Parts: sequence; C-alpha cells; structure tokens
Amino acid sequence: MDKQPVIFKDLGIVEYKTAWDYQEQLLQENVQIKSAMRHEPQTSNFKAQTSNYFLLCEHPPVYTLGKSGKKEHVLMSDEELAENDIAFFHTNRGGDITFHGLQQIVGYPILDLEKYSTDIGKYLRNLEEVVIQTIGEYGIKGERSKGETGVWIDADVPGRERKICAIGVRCSRWITMHGFALNVNTDLGYFNNIIPCGIQNKQVTSIERELGHAVDYAEAKEKVQRNFEKIFDSVLT
Repeated sequence: MDKQPVIFKDLGIVEYKTAWDYQEQLLQENVQIKSAMRHEPQTSNFKAQTSNYFLLCEHPPVYTLGKSGKKEHVLMSDEELAENDIAFFHTNRGGDITFHGLQQIVGYPILDLEKYSTDIGKYLRNLEEVVIQTIGEYGIKGERSKGETGVWIDADVPGRERKICAIGVRCSRWITMHGFALNVNTDLGYFNNIIPCGIQNKQVTSIERELGHAVDYAEAKEKVQRNFEKIFDSVLT
C-alpha cells in the first residue's frame, strides 16, 4: 500500500490565533471538497481530492482552554494575564486547559482520516506513539495514563506522575485539526498558573527537565517528523 502524502509546513514562531485560523482554513477546504463530492462514487479518485497537512510551530506564551474545560483552571485573572503578556483562548478542541510557549513543539495534523482509519481513539493513540518514540530516542520512557490523553512519565507511580505532552483534537467530517504539544526546553513555570489539563496534583515535565540539560530544538523537531512518517505510514512533502 502506498504511503499517504502529507504536506509539511514549519510555521516557526507564530501567534496562536494565526495558526488556529490557518488550521480552520485547511479543514474547511477539505470539508467543502467532501461536501461537493458527496453524491459522487466513493472511488480512489474521490479520496485523492482532499489534502493532508502536518504543521509544526512554536507559540508565544498562551493558555488555551478546550471545549470541556473550566476557566477556573486558570489561576490568574484577566488583568494578571495581560500584565504578564500571556494570551488566552477558549478553543474548539477537546480537553481542558494547557499552556503553549517557546521551545515547545506544537504539532497540528490536518488529516483526512478516511485515508487512514476512521477511529478517533486510534488516531489519538498514534499521536501519543509519535511522541513516545520521539522521547524514547532521548532515553526517556513515555507512557499512557489510563483515562487520560497525552504522554506521561511514571504514569503508574503515585506522586511521580508527570506529563510531557498534552493532546487535544477536533474532527469534522473525519478531517482533524489541533493536535499535540511536546515540552522540549519549555519554561515550565507557566504551568504553575493553571491546573494543567484540569488534573489536580500531577506534575508537568519536559525533555530538558528529564535529562537535566537543554537539547537541540531543531533536532527534536526532525525526530518528530520522522516518527510521524513512520507511525502514520506517510511521507512528508
């Protein structure tokens, strides 16, 4: 079976809203293609009409709240957010509150799951696996935590559980958007101002914290790209 082509774009450092709008644009373009073709035979040609994308970026400091999240999980007032130059957005992804900042790899796959598997659970596990294999290359053992999306370390050790990657997605007509945020050399102090993912009494960590030293951010992005291609049986173009 041929590998799925995925258009890769490194957006660099970009404002959260700019990246969100771009994702929405790409998703809607694919949804419109599906709508226009819905009365046509479901041929391979039909499936070829939509385009897959994988966007990587960094965001200036921002807290984002998912559809099921609670604003009280932000432990700062609007005035304090403004004073500290931290943006805030209530988004349409799944999940609760999280932080995005510099030296964090944020990945936004815009994929047509009808070209992969129409199983959101499997899609989320695949995103986790991309991160698990990436941090594994640094000698860090990533794990899943039962009932909690994302990638954890020491997930089953009470008092030691720490999250290294948050995941929250949206899917419309089997087109995905939003994605994952892997802490590389991220300033973890920002997480002190929220209840990350709405989960009490669990820590947040980064590759830098686990290793005791910063790593090459560009190299980490390359590892993410390679592992994405492998796990999703795709080729980035």
